[in-house]
Amino acid sequence: MTQIYEQHLWGGKGHDFYSGSGSHDQEITTPYLNAVSSFLQAHDTPLRVCDLGCGDFNIGRELLKYSSAYNAVDIVEALINRNMQYYKAPHLKFHCLDIAKDQLPKADCIILRQVLQHLSNSEIKEVVFKLKAYPYVLLTEHLPENNFTPNLDIISGQGIRLKHHSGVDILKAPFNFKIKAQRLLNTCVLAPGKGCIVTKLYEVF
Repeated sequence: MTQIYEQHLWGGKGHDFYSGSGSHDQEITTPYLNAVSSFLQAHDTPLRVCDLGCGDFNIGRELLKYSSAYNAVDIVEALINRNMQYYKAPHLKFHCLDIAKDQLPKADCIILRQVLQHLSNSEIKEVVFKLKAYPYVLLTEHLPENNFTPNLDIISGQGIRLKHHSGVDILKAPFNFKIKAQRLLNTCVLAPGKGCIVTKLYEVF
């Protein structure tokens, strides 16, 4: 992931760190932020949020005000150090962690936005196992627009499963994540052939 940022493989050559169009294109980010902020504001007591794969924090900074505690996690140490300099709040903490291997912060709500799509199935299994500890999971994935074969395995990195007409569905094999309920929060349909970005809310047992 460090190499992706260093070589600007997700674009943004005018930026020091750039987490891609999914974090900066307003046609994608605005409806996402509206949906997620509405969910967070619906609770009388603000939730503790853990943002896994927080990236350049262009999204997280907009959600920060709706939480009682906000733990932002990414695997790229230089990015976390940069975020710590740019973004400060009494209830905000940044952590450099490998979400597949390391222990995650406690929270009421996990945000996983376009992260699992870049991981191998073995890594996703490790993350999904940890999600059982959180009451709410807000999961966003880039998926083919029509029917697709879920969870084809890939090597972790810049790419995603879209070119194989696949995408991540943690409710299906080999992950089989068990939930109490789910709700579709937002679907952003991209240009023809580019798929769609889908955000779901999972309530966990």
